[in-house]
Amino acid sequence: MTNPELNRIAALPIWRGEIEILPLGGGRTNLNFTVTDPTGNYVVRLGEDIPAHHVMRFNELAASRAAHAAGLSPEVVFADEGITVIRHIECKTLDEDDVAKPEYLSRIVELMKRCHHEVPQHLRGPALVFWVFHVIRDYAATLETHGSPYLAKVSEYLDIATRLEADIGPIELVFGHNDLMAANILDDGQRLWLIDWDYAGFNSPLFDLGGLASNNGLNAAQEQEMLALYYGTPPDAALLHRYHAMKCASLMREVMWSMVSEEISDLDVDYAGYTAENLGRFERAYARYLEA
Repeated sequence: MTNPELNRIAALPIWRGEIEILPLGGGRTNLNFTVTDPTGNYVVRLGEDIPAHHVMRFNELAASRAAHAAGLSPEVVFADEGITVIRHIECKTLDEDDVAKPEYLSRIVELMKRCHHEVPQHLRGPALVFWVFHVIRDYAATLETHGSPYLAKVSEYLDIATRLEADIGPIELVFGHNDLMAANILDDGQRLWLIDWDYAGFNSPLFDLGGLASNNGLNAAQEQEMLALYYGTPPDAALLHRYHAMKCASLMREVMWSMVSEEISDLDVDYAGYTAENLGRFERAYARYLEA
């Protein structure tokens, strides 16, 4: 947090009277703050485009507005280049243990389905596609350009990705959130909210399903329940195979996201530790996939 950032927030034309600005942690691609003025509480997000991560702020803004119109996300009250102001909601931020609880999992799956099918009804203007295998290949090129110490592993990943993409085959196209971390799901005591649309775009539902499971440590039984809730029937062997292929791809992308962040980000985040954590998750998921 620097004075120019605080000065920019303080100078926004939407405030009425005196304001209080406090840092809000948790962002890996943004700087986040809470702002209080006499009219209420707000969240301010500072972040420019990050082409290396396929994060384009026009897309994030359009998705955020569409998600609010669909009743899934808080209202965007102001936006300008590199800055977005969102109405603050008094709520509990979920953690990984919450996601696995039956009383939450069913509600989260319903929230996901509404994202997939209702948000695009309100989306306006250009929209992005988030195809994980394109992202993986692009990350590989970025890591090669930077001379990453992970290049030997990246070469192996490209071969694995080719196999996974073939095994997934044709897809249903929906509008994905594509970043289903527990911290992006809020509970206000009455309903759930979905926030942070940095990576939103058209995608297979299997990516959000695989991401929800891998980001939140769901076990095999919980994954079966999640798929049954989403599709309305227990998954057969073919769906499970395609699901596990996409789950592996989701984890590979998370690993490579962190590898690239090690090279390009100047945020105070332990990306090396995050890379190592997700490497372990990917290797376990891929071993399970090969045994199936």
